[in-house]
Amino acid sequence: MGAFLDKPRTEKHNLHDEGNGLRYGLSSMQGWRVEMEDAHTAVLGLPAPGMTDWSFFAVYDGHAGSKVANYCSKHLLEHIMSASLGTQGGSTDDPPALAPPTVENIKTGIRTGFLKIDEHMRSFSDLRNGMDRSGSTAVGILMSPEHFFFVNCGDSRGVLYRNSNVCFSTLDHKPCNPRERERIQNAGGSVMIQRVNGSLAVSRALGDYDYKCVDGKGPTEQLVSPEPEVYEMVRAPEQDQFIVLACDGIWDVMTNEELCEFVKSRLEVSDDLERVCNEVVDTCLHKGSRDNMSVVLVCLPNAPKVSEEAVRKDAELNKYMESRVEEMLSRPGEEGFPDLVAVMRSLSTDIGMPPLPPGGGLASKRSVIEAVYNRLNPYREEDGNGAELEYHW
Repeated sequence: MGAFLDKPRTEKHNLHDEGNGLRYGLSSMQGWRVEMEDAHTAVLGLPAPGMTDWSFFAVYDGHAGSKVANYCSKHLLEHIMSASLGTQGGSTDDPPALAPPTVENIKTGIRTGFLKIDEHMRSFSDLRNGMDRSGSTAVGILMSPEHFFFVNCGDSRGVLYRNSNVCFSTLDHKPCNPRERERIQNAGGSVMIQRVNGSLAVSRALGDYDYKCVDGKGPTEQLVSPEPEVYEMVRAPEQDQFIVLACDGIWDVMTNEELCEFVKSRLEVSDDLERVCNEVVDTCLHKGSRDNMSVVLVCLPNAPKVSEEAVRKDAELNKYMESRVEEMLSRPGEEGFPDLVAVMRSLSTDIGMPPLPPGGGLASKRSVIEAVYNRLNPYREEDGNGAELEYHW
């Protein structure tokens, strides 16, 4: 959904913080889309008695507009807390609680919170009268000192990297999944070209009220359901390393394993989580992602640490690529200086190249290559012509 720009917008929004025994960083970028429709939530310490050592992170991938994603990023946690605690707020002004809610209360509260916020947003006049047809996926994690509660509604995805392996991943809600297809067909809809009624690419989402108006069907029985899947896991402090939440603009071009191996390799080079997230977003852009991109990285105490050996090897790789680009530009051929696409293609077949970052490959080093190319090529064009070719070498 959505039109594309002639050249991607690569400015990034970043955040980072630490607390409750974890560190997080995030990065979001508009990319090729004409509008930025992603949003996010990052809260260290929940505003309820006995829950200051809990945390919540989420990514929202909006479509057909940003209103639903933005509203959910500000208010979904409130609805979850209200449902979990059995209150209307869960603020620090509430009477002291005897204990945090139970695991079952949390799981029920998450589901109820999603249904409640979806019902609440339906009352907004522009969403009700069809002037705004936006919707949003949501993927998040609610973390207590003992448990992870992964939450997913749509095709954004969350993964847990534990003991140097992808231990867990949420499941994408796509219309072609048998269970989703059955609900869609029972509501009188169809799945064509892997989309709901040939149009919407996700089968669960918040908003999207054009797909939630089948008479006689409850909110979770509609063509598009706002019901999340909730996965509860007991934490393993000695093995848990990091969590990644990202929209499909990331997962479209990287598998769970590729992304986690790339993140691991970057954490061994830098402890700047914003930088690591920026590298993820840039790498996905250079791998061909055409969507908005957002990623939240939550590092736990056992996360990979910076390694002098990894830093040295990364510097050697950068130096090698710089020297190769200098070599190519020092001997222009009959047609003059090679363009950036030709340089990238030549490097991609270089058998002498030191090992590239796992999962990221040459695309993860494009900024290094481009910096040298731009510095040395006196004929570089600045007008943006051929921008798409340049990004899709």
